[in-house]
Amino acid sequence: MTRELGDVIPAPAEVRPDAAAHFTIDDGTAISAASGTEQVAAYLADVLRPATGFGLPVGDGPAAIVLRLDGALGDEEYRLEIAAAGVTLTGGAPAGLFHGVQTLRQLLPAEVFATAPRQATWRLPGGTIADRPRFGYRGAMLDVARHFFTVDEVKSYVDSLVQFKINHLHLHLTDDQGWRIEIDSWPKLTAISGGDGTGVDGTGPGFYTKADYAEIVAYAAARFVTIVPEIDMPGHVNAAQVAYPELTADGVAPPQRTDVEVGYSSFVAGKEETYAFVGDVLREVAELTPGPYLHIGGDEAQATTAEDYRAFIERVLPLVTAYGKRPVGWHEMAAVDLPAAAVPQFWRIEASDDGTARAAANGSKVLMSPADRTYLDMKYTAESRLGLDWAGTVGVEKAYGWDPAERLPGVGEESVLGVEAPLWSETLRSLADVQTMTFPRLPAIAEIGWSPRAGRDWESFRGRLAAFAPRWREQGVAFHPSPEIPWVD
Repeated sequence: MTRELGDVIPAPAEVRPDAAAHFTIDDGTAISAASGTEQVAAYLADVLRPATGFGLPVGDGPAAIVLRLDGALGDEEYRLEIAAAGVTLTGGAPAGLFHGVQTLRQLLPAEVFATAPRQATWRLPGGTIADRPRFGYRGAMLDVARHFFTVDEVKSYVDSLVQFKINHLHLHLTDDQGWRIEIDSWPKLTAISGGDGTGVDGTGPGFYTKADYAEIVAYAAARFVTIVPEIDMPGHVNAAQVAYPELTADGVAPPQRTDVEVGYSSFVAGKEETYAFVGDVLREVAELTPGPYLHIGGDEAQATTAEDYRAFIERVLPLVTAYGKRPVGWHEMAAVDLPAAAVPQFWRIEASDDGTARAAANGSKVLMSPADRTYLDMKYTAESRLGLDWAGTVGVEKAYGWDPAERLPGVGEESVLGVEAPLWSETLRSLADVQTMTFPRLPAIAEIGWSPRAGRDWESFRGRLAAFAPRWREQGVAFHPSPEIPWVD
């Protein structure tokens, strides 16, 4: 299938085709890496070699594919120029170059995603793409607490996400059903609540050692993805209390929970043991996390009184800041007066929330994740095997048909940090399940976060999305064959 210059997701900011020009990668093609571009150049060669079978040597001399930096561009901005004589990819920083590489990959035939040499003409359409993101935060969230996913599975997920210029992965590490991150000062958290029998239905055991977590962070960083760890509290804490009964009101360990109910557990806001625990956990997680954000949850705390909830959040926010991180929390956190650095994550179905709007008015940036548009764990249709439906069903067009600057009164363009697509794992049991619920809806959220508002169009998007079926098949990525999309075989 011949690719046109604009046949990519997310839709680029500017596309100027040159129908008279194209460039074909062949066994004589080399890559020239200017200073500062070596990492991305090596990545480009690595992702093209398996399918093409070409050597694609990387050096600093003349070559048909040239990577360079231009400080006049924004960090995530890039310019891709394709002519008969060669290809020049320019980024404002390595992150911009990396995004440009994803565009270049999408412009090649679907076979480029194969893991072994394939017969194809590796033709790039001629012209220039000048591209930049609308929002700086474009994220996905994976719930590894209700069902655990291994280091290799998370890495695979990262590789799927970056193809659509996603640059944050939020890991929901703790919940009532399991605790998935090693904490040296409280070792029973993983010894008891990360082991066999944990997770929904008792089928999702496992946890990350500190070395495991560092491996994920490093792998993501090499792909310009920031890991955002979440320690959910003051609710969703049953797993912590099973391991350490002193964190309960009466000092008695609750039973382990493997069901999907919410809102029944709570830390005790008036006990100093609570804050000793929280401080230790946040300190250790912050030390492991080079990114700027640390998520403290804060949702569905029905077992916490409003007074205790406010007291708890007011004690915890300064701890996050003291460890050098910006606090992120689900929008319920905005019940207190937030510092401007704090980020409420809006997930409501209703398009109103006075606390979040008040936080925006006070300088906070809001992360938009309305459940009826972005929650990847919602069923596609009533008949879907996987997923939940408490926020309704979410088809691809519904996931695409909203705007972050219009969703919440009082939260306009200037107050939006970006968008995130959460995937909760109550019904998931495998990486294939994760992929099926993510694709093809994640590309819709990615385009909302990246592309110019005026440049988005459903008919154009569904046509571009249709071409990804053979690309996902080449990669072994499961996806939902939504009847909304005219899939290409």
